[in-house]
Amino acid sequence: MSRFTPKPNDSDDNVNRLKKTISNMEAAEEAMELAEGKELAAIREKNSRREESIENLRNEISEENKSRINGYL
Repeated sequence: MSRFTPKPNDSDDNVNRLKKTISNMEAAEEAMELAEGKELAAIREKNSRREESIENLRNEISEENKSRINGYL
C-alpha cells in the first residue's frame, strides 16, 4: 500500500494554485539572470512545466466556471 494519498481536487484551490505557480515562475525568471550552466537549464525546464501547468489550471478554472453557470457545481 502506498503512503502517498492524493488530495481530492478542490476547485476553490485552483485560483490560489494558479497565482502561486505564476509567482514561482516570475521568481525563477529573475533567478535565471544570475544562473548559468546546469542550474539555468534546470530553471528553464521547470518553467516550461510551469507554463503547461498554468495553461491547464486556466482551462480547468474556465471549465469549472462554465459548470457553475450551467448548475453542475
